[in-house]
Amino acid sequence: MVIPAERLRAVADGWRDLGRTIVFTNGVFDLLHTGHLQLLEDSAAQGDVLVVAINSDASVKRLKGPERPIYPEHERAEILLALKWVDAVTIFDDDTPLESIRRVRPDVLVKGAEYGTGAIVGEDDVLSWGGRVWRYPMREGYSTTRIVERIRGTS
Repeated sequence: MVIPAERLRAVADGWRDLGRTIVFTNGVFDLLHTGHLQLLEDSAAQGDVLVVAINSDASVKRLKGPERPIYPEHERAEILLALKWVDAVTIFDDDTPLESIRRVRPDVLVKGAEYGTGAIVGEDDVLSWGGRVWRYPMREGYSTTRIVERIRGTS
């Protein structure tokens, strides 16, 4: 299900009331590749429910440039929801997912290992309510930007 921002807290509280461990990760997830699939599968294994927050189209354009995203936000959400590991998707318009993290209050926050201690948005919040941060060991060679460059013949 795609969960609107204003419903995130209520839905997450319902899962928590059922004793579910909530895992949260975020990203653009444009041109889904095997690196994304590995991240999502491994993230889902960290708990019972996986919530994926994706940047809105406007947010992606601010962060990646005017030619991105390739797929609009609702298509990216549908693609993610078709994966067996993803339980819910939310779309955020800010440049960071901080407000989504605060609404979900995940037990586990997942981000790539390239982010050092203190560099992950929401890390302090998650730790403050007793959650943990799992730094996913990123695999080399997977990048939507590289795929786009190969398609355009610029790499």
